[in-house]
Amino acid sequence: MGGKFAGTDLSLSAAHALIEIEAGKVTARDLTDRLCLDKSSVSRMLRKLVETGDVAETGGSDGRFKFLSLTDAGRERTAAIHAFARNRVAQALAELGPGQDHAILEGLNLYAAALMAAERAPGDVCAIDIVSGYQTGLIARVTQMHAHSYARTAGCALQFEAWVAGGLSEFCGRLGAPSNAIWVAMRGREIVGSIAIDGEDLGGGVAHLRWFIFDDGARGGGCRKLLGAALAFVDACDFVETHLWTFGGLDAARHLYDEHGFTLAEERAGSQWGADVREQRFVRRRPGA
Repeated sequence: MGGKFAGTDLSLSAAHALIEIEAGKVTARDLTDRLCLDKSSVSRMLRKLVETGDVAETGGSDGRFKFLSLTDAGRERTAAIHAFARNRVAQALAELGPGQDHAILEGLNLYAAALMAAERAPGDVCAIDIVSGYQTGLIARVTQMHAHSYARTAGCALQFEAWVAGGLSEFCGRLGAPSNAIWVAMRGREIVGSIAIDGEDLGGGVAHLRWFIFDDGARGGGCRKLLGAALAFVDACDFVETHLWTFGGLDAARHLYDEHGFTLAEERAGSQWGADVREQRFVRRRPGA
């Protein structure tokens, strides 16, 4: 952690301090908390940044503390730090193969969601409940989650969102059939996930697993609960096989499918969703079939 950082003669903590100060209305005490450093270390670092002409101090309204701000030289140095970081990321992404950038993005989203969950106080954790059947706002919310997720991970556009909305609306009109079912994950009153089994559209004793999605900020055990509920329904209805379609590169979802007995049966190129994707069909045979 020592030495020069981001193409500058600064330490990591000093570079971090400039970025925090850039946001505005920052005091030395704020930096102590944000950088997880003791007061004496922050004082020494700030003294050097003031001496080099990167940071200026101005008195607060009550005179008890000083606000920190970047000078022109400090803003120029901070801009160079940002440019250095963007260039390093661009160079790394350029080394990835086709579709691997989506795997990186999905992994970062999952990790960020896990960090947020881990930082919540025990009393702040809102349990996720799995509820079967149609819920008010389901079509709009599930369509929204699909549109945002697949625009980010696969570049899908209007065509994909319209297909999800239309197909889900048609399916909800058939929920009265005993071979069809849908479940949603609820966090309080908010829908944060969904999954459905369409037992009619493929025929031949084959169940179609559809609209399996989970909000990035609520993933975790809820994904497995949803999939478990759907597969328990499939087995109770004696479907011989369960099929699902997805896109290549979604490694976290692929791992979940592998865990539950799905195998890749078909793969093909697709471009009807507003982006070039690898469509994949997974199949799970009924245990013992």
